[in-house]
Amino acid sequence: MRKLIVVLLFLTSIVSYGQIHNPVKWTTSVKKISEKEAELVATASLENDWHIYSQNIPKGGPIPTLFSFVGDQRYLKKGNTKEGEGHEVDDKMFDMRVKYFDKKAVFTQRIRLKTTEKFVIKGTVEYMVCSGTNCLPPKEVDLSFSVN
Repeated sequence: MRKLIVVLLFLTSIVSYGQIHNPVKWTTSVKKISEKEAELVATASLENDWHIYSQNIPKGGPIPTLFSFVGDQRYLKKGNTKEGEGHEVDDKMFDMRVKYFDKKAVFTQRIRLKTTEKFVIKGTVEYMVCSGTNCLPPKEVDLSFSVN
């Protein structure tokens, strides 16, 4: 019985140690601007002490946030994905000036609608999340926008 308890404790510790920390949660929405235009909104909610980086980061710095959208005949992208203000700081870890977002980051992509039917736009976001002491490996998350 004692050996069984030791084995169970050992297995529990391995499983809990292997859990990957994910301090970022992504949500999506679509804001209708007119009959022919809409805005795709991707919002990152971050745990305390964590931040993600801007889309515009100098070479040699952290991995920038990068959005890509699956092409579809029912819409046309208008311009590039925009982002909120964020914070610009001299980052000691990367030895450069960078822009990052903490707590919440909102990214928007304007589109021109070519149809009035309901459909879903698929996309991905690749980002790197860091705290004051460490960074997690870059991660890619699938996004889905319901256009009504």
